[in-house]
Amino acid sequence: MNMRKYFLGLIFLFLTLATSAQLDKTEKKLVKWIDENNDQAVDLLKNLININSGTMNFEGVRKVGDVLSAKFEAIGMETEWLPVKEFNRAGHLIARTKGGRGKKILMIGHLDTVFPKDSPNQEWIQVDENIVKGPGIADMKGGDVIILQSLTALHEAGLLKDMDIWVVMTGDEEKSGRPLSKSKAVLIEAAKWADIALGFENGDGNPATVNVARRSSSGWTLSVTGVASHSSQIFKSDIGAGAIYEASRILFQFYQELSGVEFLTFNPGVFVGGTNVIYDKSENTGTSFGKNNVVSKEVTVAGDIRCISREQLEDAQKKMKEIVARHLPQTDAKIEFGDGYPPFAPADGNYKLLEIYSQVSQNLGFGKVGAVNPADAGAADISFTSSYIEMGIDGMGLSGENDHTIRELGFLDALPKQTKRSAVLIYRLWEGEKTTGEK
Repeated sequence: MNMRKYFLGLIFLFLTLATSAQLDKTEKKLVKWIDENNDQAVDLLKNLININSGTMNFEGVRKVGDVLSAKFEAIGMETEWLPVKEFNRAGHLIARTKGGRGKKILMIGHLDTVFPKDSPNQEWIQVDENIVKGPGIADMKGGDVIILQSLTALHEAGLLKDMDIWVVMTGDEEKSGRPLSKSKAVLIEAAKWADIALGFENGDGNPATVNVARRSSSGWTLSVTGVASHSSQIFKSDIGAGAIYEASRILFQFYQELSGVEFLTFNPGVFVGGTNVIYDKSENTGTSFGKNNVVSKEVTVAGDIRCISREQLEDAQKKMKEIVARHLPQTDAKIEFGDGYPPFAPADGNYKLLEIYSQVSQNLGFGKVGAVNPADAGAADISFTSSYIEMGIDGMGLSGENDHTIRELGFLDALPKQTKRSAVLIYRLWEGEKTTGEK
């Protein structure tokens, strides 16, 4: 016998036994069922990947929802398709248990991807045994399958019927309908009901981390006016500085006075200025006319702002308004802030849930789990729960790379691991006394 293989086998057996000893009887059943049914999970994921569900492909988004709805109904959950045509989007899938006990848990996914029908990234392509290229495999059809598979494992163990679970899979996460307060109304309703929110985005793609915080994402528009005149008259008392100088002053002072604030970013993405300006906000396009010998009359600037908390957002908006109000001579300006994704603030409860999740991971033999730096975390649907829940984490989905590009990859070995983490976490949250990880 090859002695190296023999010793490696002994090490693997020892680690398996050590891990098994940290799980109770029910948890071992959950793990066993997930391993035995992982091939079916992969097949389902492949099926979903091969359905184009770009946000504006309403038929495709609904088809993905129908496939998952049938799976949820098969494990005894009530499902509903909530159309949101008034916001020009396909709709949302809701699945609920019929009423149990214990903590009320909200599980969040989304059905849509960033890839329209004409994208070159349209199907499952097996790169090797573990890596798959496909539209939305990491963001976030892999996460949707993890939600379903973990709940199915709990159902097969006879537990799901006694749990209080609400699953919301939105159809417009990648390109949200407006106003957000209405297109995300069901998510907000579910958050008000829930004690705990679990998000199944892929986070930063690293299974050793989850998100305890996400920054907000909202827009702002700066409109500036000046006095048009021959350029030889600029800076005179009756002509002033012109709109472009005023807009430049404002942007520089934004940078000068706010760029050092931790977790706060603000980016002017569009600048259109001249004698005459046309800016189409819905299409993010603009045109302008001006001459180098004419003082600029108009400027429009559009950008975004990202913050770690509502307080930080309010403080930043107040400061930006103050800067805008310091007008250069003979200019005027105003700034307007649009609605957007709120921050998923780093609450104490989120860190507590991270500890529980990390303990689950260690008991499963997958190692500790830490927090993603909020500066590296964009907005997601879980952000709408922040004001209502006791605790929440995001990033529990399938690991991958290059999401939002035609090179998007998913790692298949993460599928059973993440499903086990999710199923055991939900079981321990439901049981309550097992949240310390002590057996």
